[in-house]
Amino acid sequence: MLKFGLISKWHVHASGYANQLKNDPRTTIAAVWDEDPERGAAWAAELGAPFIADYAAFLASDIDAVACDSPTMMHKQLLVAAAKAGKHIFTEKLLAASSEDAEAIAEAVREAGVTFTISLPVKCSPAVLYIKSLIDEGKLGTVTGARFRRSHGGVSNGWLPKYWFDVSASGGGALMDLGAHPVYVLAELLGAPKRVTALMSELYGTGSDENCIALAEFEGGVLATMETAFVTEGVPDLLEVYGTGGAVFMRGGEVWQNIGDGPEEVDDFPPSLDNPLAQFISACLDGTAEPAGLGLADGLVMTRIVEAAYKAEADGCTVVL
Repeated sequence: MLKFGLISKWHVHASGYANQLKNDPRTTIAAVWDEDPERGAAWAAELGAPFIADYAAFLASDIDAVACDSPTMMHKQLLVAAAKAGKHIFTEKLLAASSEDAEAIAEAVREAGVTFTISLPVKCSPAVLYIKSLIDEGKLGTVTGARFRRSHGGVSNGWLPKYWFDVSASGGGALMDLGAHPVYVLAELLGAPKRVTALMSELYGTGSDENCIALAEFEGGVLATMETAFVTEGVPDLLEVYGTGGAVFMRGGEVWQNIGDGPEEVDDFPPSLDNPLAQFISACLDGTAEPAGLGLADGLVMTRIVEAAYKAEADGCTVVL
């Protein structure tokens, strides 16, 4: 039985992870810590677990692993300490708001030798796995361009919590949160980018970016756009990849391709992978360092891209990586 300590209910996904841990027979929630003691104590009571207000005491308690849903700007201090305490680490994206902080976390994890997983769930979807197989097998010819859009109406429809827009805690707005999905999916499909630029806008006065399009050049001259927003409605995930031998289009979980014989809908996908938290639990129990595609290197690349996009917007430039 893997004993979990929950780090913060700040992130909107925290309750979902807690419910998964409660329903997995391999795990138990053994302790809760939160930077907001009142919120943390209430959550711990709801989960039937002890609340430990002192973070050092929390890490010294009888837990094997932590699941981190704290503000992104706290990741460095919390995760470095968890690694040094010998706790396996599952964390919500981003790894950190800056490459410097992300590298510090990675160094601590490597030195401690603990299992690490970052939550990048779209990598596990059958549609994305199928599109990756087309690219890897050369069925699109030479890839020349790509696009991924994930957006919702969290600001325009008013359902995101107000603290979500405190960039001193979150590190950024739409790109730092929802935009991470286009960033890590395109990095998975195309590799690490060579240069990045971006445009962002704020329509509702939240004090953070609410609408963003980032553009990157990847190896081989592949150009790709990473699009995100908190100010749209009714838009499923959109992924497009173009090549010299054809193209493929994903809308939600549906895929069409135009290769050789003309447009056709795809209905034969690889099986989905277990979600990142389930993979993390298996890796901890099996003594594996990290699940493939959900590890430190993936977190570091994602952080570098997002950091470069914010710098490009702030300075009105293109950032070379």
